[in-house]
Amino acid sequence: MLGSEHSGSSCSEPSDRVSWERYGQLCCSVSRGSGRFSIVEVSITVNGTKHSSEVEPRLLLVHYLREVLALTGTHVGCDTGYCGACTVILDGDPIKSCTMLAVQADGSEIRTIEGVANGDELHPVQEGFWECHGLQCGFCTPGMIMSSVALLERDNNPSETEIRHGIEGNLCRCTGYHNIVKSVEYAGAKMRGEDPKGASSEVTS
Repeated sequence: MLGSEHSGSSCSEPSDRVSWERYGQLCCSVSRGSGRFSIVEVSITVNGTKHSSEVEPRLLLVHYLREVLALTGTHVGCDTGYCGACTVILDGDPIKSCTMLAVQADGSEIRTIEGVANGDELHPVQEGFWECHGLQCGFCTPGMIMSSVALLERDNNPSETEIRHGIEGNLCRCTGYHNIVKSVEYAGAKMRGEDPKGASSEVTS
């Protein structure tokens, strides 16, 4: 898959999560003679809400989220699985939604950047990015936050090396990553019930 050598271990490949046999069956539903894909129904729970939609089998998950559900916080960057801007959490694992088809996510639970905060209260990772200046242009930030959330939900006390490994599938062209790492450290400390200010002591403006 394009970009898979740069995708990092932070994001699962679609083949790890879905049935390719089901996708093959759906593709075989292409109307004979017309060359058109048949419409199929998918049921996907996104940010706690179950959605049933009719889609073409070739529709990418990122476009399903953005165009069908109007959840435009998930960004389209490279369309090759390289940059990680489109990262969402599927059944607990971060995945790049430009490398997955909507039909492959049928029956799954997905969280996007819109579902991270608790009402008006920021998630600790979002707060960390705010407090530690973990963003500049902001284009990569939704995907970076989703990878960081998944990392800290598995282990809220990762080392700096583990943080860098956890976000290596997400590219940032602005920050140099230093403040992003500090943002994740800040969030981890807050999730552990510790004073997060110490984690941001080396933040650069």
